[in-house]
Amino acid sequence: MKMDYLSRIISGLLIFISLNVHGNPYQDKDMKDLTVKKINIDTISVEEIPALFKQEHIAYQTIANVNWKDSYPYCPQVEFGIAYTDKAILLHYQVTEESVRAVAGHDNGPVWEDACVEFFSMPGGDDIYYNVECNCTGTLLVGAGATRSNRQHAPQEVLDRVSRWASLGKDDFEERIGTCSWEVALVIPFSTFFLHDIQSLEGKSVRANFYKCGDKLQTPHFLSWNPIDLPKPDFHCPAFFGLLQFD
Repeated sequence: MKMDYLSRIISGLLIFISLNVHGNPYQDKDMKDLTVKKINIDTISVEEIPALFKQEHIAYQTIANVNWKDSYPYCPQVEFGIAYTDKAILLHYQVTEESVRAVAGHDNGPVWEDACVEFFSMPGGDDIYYNVECNCTGTLLVGAGATRSNRQHAPQEVLDRVSRWASLGKDDFEERIGTCSWEVALVIPFSTFFLHDIQSLEGKSVRANFYKCGDKLQTPHFLSWNPIDLPKPDFHCPAFFGLLQFD
C-alpha cells in the first residue's frame, strides 16, 4: 500500500512537471465539453434507460472521430446518451455497423476485439482513470490505473453491480456479416470506481472520452468522441479526454 501511494505521488509529480514544461493538453481549445443531466430517480431498471432518456430529453452525442483514416477509415454510426443519479451513471449506446461479434465469453475478457463501446473517465480528481468497456451482448471489462500498463481489473463483485441491457441478448456468437443495428445500456454505480470512494458527482467536472472499436471485426475501426492526435490507435491517453460537467 505504501509503495502504491508513493507511486501515485511520483506519477502526479511527473505529470505536473510535464504540463509545466510542455504545456497543458487538457486546456486544448478543441476539447469537447458536455453537461451531464441529473435525473432524480431512486431506482431504474436498465432496460428502461432508452425510454427514460427520451422522456428526459437527453441529447445524444456522436462517436465519429476517425483519428487514423489512412489505416482504419471505416466509420460506423455510433451515438451515446449519458445522465446520472445520486448513485450511478446511466449510459445508452446506439450502433449501426457492417458486422457484429461477441466472443469474449466472460467479464474482464478481450471485449475490445468484439463489437465494443467504451467509456474512459477520471472521476477521482487524480491521475487514475477507469476504462469501462462493453461488447454488444453486455460483457464488461473494467480496469483502473494511471497508465496503459499494469492496469488493475475490477473484482467480479464490482462488475456484478453494473446492470446491463443488450438488444442482441446475452449469448456469445461468432461474427455476423451484414448491416446490424444494436444497443446497450448500463447502470454504472459509483462503486464501479473501485479505487476511489465516490459518494457524489453533483457539480463535479470529470475528464472522459467515449470510444467504439472492433479489433477483430472484418473491418477494424477505432472511433472516439473527443479527437485523438497520435500516430497510431491508442485510447489510453487522458491528454485527449474531453470534459463532463455534472449538473
